[in-house]
Amino acid sequence: MSDTKRPPGTFPGVTLADVARAAGVGESTASRVLRNRGSVSERSRAKVEAAAERLAYLPNRLAGNLASTGSNLVGIVIPSLANVVFPDFLSGVNQVLEANGHQSVIAVSEYSPRREEALIASLLAWRPAGLILVGLDHTEGAKARLRASGTRLVEAYDTDGVGLDRIVGFSNRNAGAMAARHLVTRGYTRIGYVGHSIHGDIRAVKRFEGFRAALAETELDVVAREIGTGTSSVEAGREGLARLLAQGTEVDACYFSNDDMALGGYFHCLSRGIEVPNQLALFGHNGLEMARHAPQPLTSIRTPRAKMGEVAARMVLGQEQGRMIDLGFELLEGGTT
Repeated sequence: MSDTKRPPGTFPGVTLADVARAAGVGESTASRVLRNRGSVSERSRAKVEAAAERLAYLPNRLAGNLASTGSNLVGIVIPSLANVVFPDFLSGVNQVLEANGHQSVIAVSEYSPRREEALIASLLAWRPAGLILVGLDHTEGAKARLRASGTRLVEAYDTDGVGLDRIVGFSNRNAGAMAARHLVTRGYTRIGYVGHSIHGDIRAVKRFEGFRAALAETELDVVAREIGTGTSSVEAGREGLARLLAQGTEVDACYFSNDDMALGGYFHCLSRGIEVPNQLALFGHNGLEMARHAPQPLTSIRTPRAKMGEVAARMVLGQEQGRMIDLGFELLEGGTT
């Protein structure tokens, strides 16, 4: 594999020459196969395609002049545009990129790991100056392409893991633990949980794990839970709390996977005459502005979304030192606990 000079922290790029060498053919033959142009024997084609797959080779879609001088594009893959936490993050990223003459190319995975893998491959084929992803958990195929790409990578929103290159964010497990300790300190002992789908949002899973681990410190655990099958929303939170209470288990507090879900739970309480927090305490995550301006401000964990975007952009441009930057979070004590 080529060992050309590259910025610290990036992965060695797999070149056409690497593929040709692994396949035992000339570069011109490998080029014809990968560009699907010209006549090539079936045996040579099979060898080149197998080598390209094995090395996770990505074709360069840029024209020769642009490819040689470098790109000013930075690829960003986020899980959703429906949740305001990601536009906040993008705002921070774009502020730094634009000030440094770079342009973002944004893709949305809709919390699908397979879709994220396809988007990563598509973005890397344009040889961006860098790539920013949300979270540390990706498919094996995505990891192989990222390792082989030669592109500086920043993973955001999570520090609970090793990561592939550079990391900026906060500990979701510690955020969940802080929520649990706050509720226990306030005297709540029969605590329920309402969350959205755990299949795509691994960070929500980590918060729930941290929450339960902190409860276990006082020999407690959640007494009831309701985990939906879709993405988070106010509607999902309202319906989730209704289903949880319909189980018949007595609860005096409820922890939600995020503020969208918790606001939905709050609206359910208003519609059913459930006094908050006297009859039921509510705790969210993210510290959204709309939740802080509810009639009873939501108790939550405020995350540094815009700041995280700014730092991620500086890291991807090589302007920030350090492999991992933990920005922490803040407890917002509202009127719902």
